[in-house]
Amino acid sequence: MTTKPPSPHRTPVVIVGAGPAGLTVGNILRAASVDCVVLETESRASIEQRPRAGVIEEWAVQGLRQRGLAENLLARAQRHTACEFRFGGEQYRFSYGDLTGRHHWVYPQPLLVTDLVREYVDVRGGDARFSVRDVELHELNTGYPSVSYVCPETGERRLLSCDFVVGADGARGVSRAAPPPEHARIARHDYGIGWLALLAEAPPSSDCVLFGVHPNGFAGHMARSPEVTRYYLQCPPGDDPENWSDDRVWSELHERLAGGSGATALTEGPLIEKRVLDMHDYVVEPMTYGRLFLAGDAAHLVAPIAAKGMNLALHDAFLLGDALVAYLDGEDGSGLDGYSEACLRRVWDYQEFSQWLSEVYHGTAAGDPFRAGTTFARLRRLFTSPTAAAAFAEQYLGTAEHY
Repeated sequence: MTTKPPSPHRTPVVIVGAGPAGLTVGNILRAASVDCVVLETESRASIEQRPRAGVIEEWAVQGLRQRGLAENLLARAQRHTACEFRFGGEQYRFSYGDLTGRHHWVYPQPLLVTDLVREYVDVRGGDARFSVRDVELHELNTGYPSVSYVCPETGERRLLSCDFVVGADGARGVSRAAPPPEHARIARHDYGIGWLALLAEAPPSSDCVLFGVHPNGFAGHMARSPEVTRYYLQCPPGDDPENWSDDRVWSELHERLAGGSGATALTEGPLIEKRVLDMHDYVVEPMTYGRLFLAGDAAHLVAPIAAKGMNLALHDAFLLGDALVAYLDGEDGSGLDGYSEACLRRVWDYQEFSQWLSEVYHGTAAGDPFRAGTTFARLRRLFTSPTAAAAFAEQYLGTAEHY
């Protein structure tokens, strides 16, 4: 029996993955009247609902605004100017807004993705194909790359020939595995801990992020909306969420986030999500292979310890989208040639900060008096040394002048 060959179609850029990185690149291309196709294995409804990060750094929001992608965000997001550490039964507020004049925005990733999809598909007329299956990348190390996939409606394999492929399909997508081992090094770090990720149908209990540093383990409180709060609890890696009853969760949150007599008590509510995240990082280096350019979690994963993942994805997308537009408009390819190096400078800086902050969060729960002592030394320095406070604020906000 003869198999019918895939139907060919040509487009300058194929983007694999409809997350923040892929959709931002797509919007940048469409704003410059560059045709592209976005392929996504999930449905549109699914990507607009899946829970993900929510902290966006000020420079990233400015980048979205400059590209016409931040209207809803600026109207609806919460502005945060402080965070608070709780340890030793006391609360220590770190007002980085007063220190630097800078702030964070809290805007859940599903809302940002919804905005980006609407802008790309409904406003800018972008071609997005959802629920596709069996995506494959071909001839990446030639001048004639292509991407094929199985159409969900017909079951036929379709072929897109292109000039460039943007691999933005996350940690488990086909793009990350596409560069051969002899070309790309994957540097990985495992923290040896887990976080129980929780969503509570309860209003935030503070006007800022709370970090609980406790001998029982880390605890975190992050607002997601006026009605929903994200919590984290340190747990063994690979732990079963079923081991954590609602009563146990709230008991540990109250204990680990205790902040003394002046601290606001936690507002409890139904827990609508419980899942365990094993804390690890990786970096794919370089972030390019032939005509394939990796972006977001396909290129680097940073554990949610410092809330950096979505920000790095947007940084990749700004650089890559602008470089693709410049090249396809006939300018030189310097932006594409320097893409990986420019991204990785910020990636490695954020990875280092995540490691440093992990020791602050988790050192007291390690059962090692030496690590506990150095953890408290770091925290005391943060609240007594203006130099240490300024350095922390710069890394926390991602505001270094050069990376």
